[in-house]
Amino acid sequence: MRGAPDARLSAFLATMRAMTARPLTTYDDTWTPLPQTIVAIAPTRPYAAPPDGMVAIPATRFDFKVRGMEVEGDTRVGVDVAYPWEPTARRFHDHVIEVHAFLVDRTPVTNRQFKAFLEAAAYKPRDAANFLKDWKDGAPPDGWAERPATWVSLEDARAYCAWAGRRLPHEWEWQYAAQGMDGRAYPWGEAWRPDAVPAPDTGRALAPPEPVGTRPAGASPFGVLDLVGTVWQWTDEFQDAHTRAAVLRGGSFYQPRGSLWYFPQAYRNDEHGKLLLMAPGRDRSGAIGFRCAADAP
Repeated sequence: MRGAPDARLSAFLATMRAMTARPLTTYDDTWTPLPQTIVAIAPTRPYAAPPDGMVAIPATRFDFKVRGMEVEGDTRVGVDVAYPWEPTARRFHDHVIEVHAFLVDRTPVTNRQFKAFLEAAAYKPRDAANFLKDWKDGAPPDGWAERPATWVSLEDARAYCAWAGRRLPHEWEWQYAAQGMDGRAYPWGEAWRPDAVPAPDTGRALAPPEPVGTRPAGASPFGVLDLVGTVWQWTDEFQDAHTRAAVLRGGSFYQPRGSLWYFPQAYRNDEHGKLLLMAPGRDRSGAIGFRCAADAP
């Protein structure tokens, strides 16, 4: 470069000079986990009766037991998430929660429902990368109307729920709706049932999920469907000083083969996945959908 640097480069060099003025060896290298907070979910107006397509879930004291399915980290402090009652993130969680009565969608939100939202709300995401990637010319392919809406980010899901007068479920609400009060391993009972979930997709090209309601044998004690093995479902978000992550529930039909490092499934009611949030365009996936919840009196 000839001549003096311009103002932007000069400012950058000054910043780097200030950041490197103190040698790294003089800093304390004691490792401590960053404090983590859960992102609040605003309540909805109370529904006296469940709207069409929603199920009423009664209030209870719920024993919320769940573990994170991260590939590494063992049981060290800082792995997974920290709920409001926990001082630090950890892999295993066990806490009795007073769950207020609420409503939850019987099935994940479908392409038909999401299209109605787009038309009514004129919704356009600020980051549109991979948004509804499987759709063509602003509509789902023929025959896809009742399949779960996928390639939607956490922000997209929140926007839909707000438009519908609803919200995303807290993770413990999702689990209570799936598990009931008997601590069962799966929504339908204690033993795995292949007929209760879609057939696994192990191919290299991701196929679409089955239409909702295809597997009635997978119903929970409350009659909630498509909780496990269909599509991952957005719930709570957690943040620390540097990162954001969302808890995903239910696992998906897609089971790629060939590496331990693929996102581990979480089919049991006491398992969840943690997805590091990068940007909406990066967070969207053909294996992630959502369902809404709402408050009851």
